[in-house]
Amino acid sequence: MTGLPLIITFVIAIIVMIVSISKFKIHPFLSIMGISLILALVVGIPLETIPKTIGTGFSSIFTGIGLVIILGTLIGLILERTGAAIRLSDGILKVVGPRHPQLAMMIIGWIVSIPVFCDSGFVIVNPIRKSLCKKTKASSVALTMALAGGLYASHVFIPPTPGPIAAAGMVGLENNLLLVIAAGVAVSVPCLIAAYFFASYIGKRVKSDEEMDDDKETYEALLKQYGKLPSFFASLLPILMPILLMAIGSVASVVPMNDFINQLCVFLGKPVIALTAGLLCAIPLLAFTHKTKQLYDITQDTLKTAGPIIFITAAGSVLGQVIVEAGFVQYIQTHAALLSSVGIFFPFLIAAILKSSQGSSTVAITTTAGIMGMFSSSSSMMYALGMTTPLSAAMVVMAIGAGAMTVSHANDSYFWVVTNFGGLTPEKGYKTQTMMTLVMGISAIISIFVFSLIFKL
Repeated sequence: MTGLPLIITFVIAIIVMIVSISKFKIHPFLSIMGISLILALVVGIPLETIPKTIGTGFSSIFTGIGLVIILGTLIGLILERTGAAIRLSDGILKVVGPRHPQLAMMIIGWIVSIPVFCDSGFVIVNPIRKSLCKKTKASSVALTMALAGGLYASHVFIPPTPGPIAAAGMVGLENNLLLVIAAGVAVSVPCLIAAYFFASYIGKRVKSDEEMDDDKETYEALLKQYGKLPSFFASLLPILMPILLMAIGSVASVVPMNDFINQLCVFLGKPVIALTAGLLCAIPLLAFTHKTKQLYDITQDTLKTAGPIIFITAAGSVLGQVIVEAGFVQYIQTHAALLSSVGIFFPFLIAAILKSSQGSSTVAITTTAGIMGMFSSSSSMMYALGMTTPLSAAMVVMAIGAGAMTVSHANDSYFWVVTNFGGLTPEKGYKTQTMMTLVMGISAIISIFVFSLIFKL
């Protein structure tokens, strides 16, 4: 199958996949794998090569980014269970001060969600938000949106959150995560500015139904539950160490030094090694909080959390491999002039459609990244779009992240976490959380487009 029928078949396959996940509640892994197999049969891939195509796409994730996802998730759970995430929140709050509660909540959320899922992050930090709301008399809705926006930005843009890590690996940047982190920080800034002003605006127009008479007691009860918290530096080190090692590795790969030192720095800068070092920095937190015996249970919970992400990521890679084998990319390459006008907006639109239809940002990120393929492969969608450098690949990861936040509504678990813990009705949730994620997604892709023009991607 070639030409327009191939394009129509691809579009139908994507629509069927979205409907099966969102409407019929079929698990994303089964849906993506099933659609991949059906698509392979329909477009005429030879029967004898289909198993190899599926196996190649599936196994590539386990040989690349799978272990990185597990390590990042494990670090995040240790920070959550030991109360280190709360210590980070308190430290930022002291620096920013009570005069800027919205900014404090946004920065706290942005930092906490780098290693912790945004859903868990909101639950962890929410008692601080409620306590701060009572102390400063600030709008509950404004603080809720500021916290939700801060958490969401790092959740979709900055490794070691599993979604961005997976996307980076799938487009060929598994050994250049520092570039993705830097791009994520840069894109987060305009995105957070937009969220900040939206939170201030909507906080004056929507009132929360939240009752906060027991806020102080709730926060104190939470602290009592965790017991003695680790220090701020000890809590920050598991996040800071991998970033520093990856930075050193990146510098060593381009700056000539002693051979042994170069090799050592490059070795330490590999994401698996850097995150392992971060994990080694996190384990003492368990000893400090007398929770060393919980390491087994935390590891077990990590595998339960990371497992679905890895398998969905692998399924997305299978779909991408099928698309390559079907000749879709070759067709796109012959129409590169038309696609060049779409450019960076192509992955954004795909991810936004997937996000809005099935709810999960991680599924949207990994599926879209699987469709885009490796920037270094001449048979990938990335190559067809002219995204053939590490910097352009990083911008594609950012565009995917921007689409994966557009928008959060009733089919998204984060929507219900924010509305329920923020004391908002579903109707008010659409006016606040849904609208804010729309504003954030649009501001992010505009910023990414501007960056692409500046750097001439």
